[in-house]
Amino acid sequence: MSRFYGILALAGLVLVLHGCKKKVEPERQVVTAEKVGVENVKIYGEYVGKIRAKTFVEVRARVEGYLEEMLFEEGKRVKKNQPLFRINSDQYKARVDKAQAQLKKDEAQEAKSQRDVERLKPLYEQNAASQLDLDNAIAAYESAKANVAMSKADLAQAELELSYTELRSPIDGYISERHVDIGTLVGPGSKSLLATIVESDEVLVDFSLTALDYLKSQQRNVTLGEKDANRSWQPYVTITLADNSVYAQKGIVDFAEPQVDPQTGTFGVRAELPNPERKLLPGQFTKVKLLLDVRENAVVVPSKAIITEKGGSYIYVVRTDSTAEKRFIELGPEVDNKVVVERGLGPYETIVTEGYHKLTPGALVNPTYVTPKKEEE
Repeated sequence: MSRFYGILALAGLVLVLHGCKKKVEPERQVVTAEKVGVENVKIYGEYVGKIRAKTFVEVRARVEGYLEEMLFEEGKRVKKNQPLFRINSDQYKARVDKAQAQLKKDEAQEAKSQRDVERLKPLYEQNAASQLDLDNAIAAYESAKANVAMSKADLAQAELELSYTELRSPIDGYISERHVDIGTLVGPGSKSLLATIVESDEVLVDFSLTALDYLKSQQRNVTLGEKDANRSWQPYVTITLADNSVYAQKGIVDFAEPQVDPQTGTFGVRAELPNPERKLLPGQFTKVKLLLDVRENAVVVPSKAIITEKGGSYIYVVRTDSTAEKRFIELGPEVDNKVVVERGLGPYETIVTEGYHKLTPGALVNPTYVTPKKEEE
């Protein structure tokens, strides 16, 4: 009987020893993780801009007279060389007629003087006319030729002034309302402006760039106002309309001021945009978004995955053995809730995006993987 109890005690001891050898595995922390993305990150600057017409022309009276006709519809499109206004031309037609008559008179005198010279030359050679008579005839002929030249110039001036009585459009574009009424005396000076014409199929948007943005663009070898054929992208702009919708057409920066305004610390930039449907009106203010840089093949992580403390910014990386590694990183620009990582993290590593508050370096994790959504442009 004692032998039986001895066997039972030995068996119990064996079971206890076997249980002590079996290790208890630590609890794994449940976290959300994702692969580190690699993207072409577009970096924009936002500014306030003002739209203006690419071409703006003032229609002005160049001769004095009473305005007789208006030959266009206000606010409508006009074509180049289309008649717009007519000024009373009676006095200018009279000047043309007078100049033509004077020219004919001078041409007749020139012809007579020429004949006199031709008649006197053989007489002079035969000593039948004096040198004085020949010299007087030649002088009269030269004077008559000069008078003809003056009369031709007077006629050209009179015809030019007559042509100014009909004002034509110098460009294709949209014309404003008339600034003077029919029957008004117009002419050079304060009453010369009759209307304005804008060509708005293409418009310009002016805005001011900060000196800091300018310096950053220089550091990235981006010279605003100059196209670089070797670069895969150009510094284009998009603008926002009054209803907060984004205008469909993009523009290219075609000019930048060569110096900074010392009073504002900014310098002027201009972009050109197509405007086929006239949605953009000269004079309106708008929000301008300028593409300043494209960081190609940049390592990006969600902003929510980054922890910032006094010593810097870090992130938890899931290692191949399912342990969490605390990794300090150097941050770059933040765009659309994503941050570019300059140093400290390689592409396609796995990072913890949610649940990192439960982790300590070396902790075992049970990651649930998610696929990051790509931001729509």
